[in-house]
Amino acid sequence: MDFDFDLIAAPFRMQPGLRRPAPGTRHLTPLAQGSALWRDKKLVLDAGQSRHAVPGFDAAPALRAIAAQAATDTDTFLPGGTPLELAFEEDLAVLDGADATLPWLCICVPSHWAPEEKLGLPLAAVHAPVADSATLLAASQHLVQLATGGDAWERFVWTVSPSGRHDQHPRRHARTPWPDADDDAAFARRCFLRAERQTFFPVGQGTRQAVFTIRVMLQPLAEAVDSAAKAQRLHDAIASMSPAVLAYKGLADARAPLLRWLAREAN
Repeated sequence: MDFDFDLIAAPFRMQPGLRRPAPGTRHLTPLAQGSALWRDKKLVLDAGQSRHAVPGFDAAPALRAIAAQAATDTDTFLPGGTPLELAFEEDLAVLDGADATLPWLCICVPSHWAPEEKLGLPLAAVHAPVADSATLLAASQHLVQLATGGDAWERFVWTVSPSGRHDQHPRRHARTPWPDADDDAAFARRCFLRAERQTFFPVGQGTRQAVFTIRVMLQPLAEAVDSAAKAQRLHDAIASMSPAVLAYKGLADARAPLLRWLAREAN
């Protein structure tokens, strides 16, 4: 997993967390054929459930921008005949700065949200269900202005999950229950660190649009937490989450065993 534990902050707060990516950082990652992520994305593609667009929206400028970014990031053009869903690890969307909405979505592996329900909504409405979202909601308009202002940006989000499945669409898959385990270490061995790197890069071509990318990364928790420092950082972040955030992330029932295990790993 390409995730920096220094991005896990304590006390934990729901916030935009936008930052400029380092020079040369890519937005698009080639998807390995046959990988677990590839298999999950292909199932959604084959079911015809990956793409959603507001009627009449012209996605051609965004698709050209994605192709140009792919040439920059991967030293190649899009493989002939390969759909976007299977070309990159990232899911993709378009953020329109003119009205702050998401008019086009190419999403296969959402984290407990239904893309079709977010289509065409203002970004503030997309964030409305998020727990402790006052900071996010207050910053929504500024975030849109930054993301569609012509520069590149990135942000990271993370959680702990009992599921090793990338696709967590709420109607395709019921939430995986937390494991029953005899001890905290056994519990942790059946959990996963799930992180997302989200980026924005400009569409240009006379538009006020940005391509929004979402790269889902999964790793068994016991492998990801490979040092006392990482254990302490994750422990402190989870320990500082409000009841609302724990409920939103589905971590309420996992909090106690995770904190006990992380405390032991930190010593």
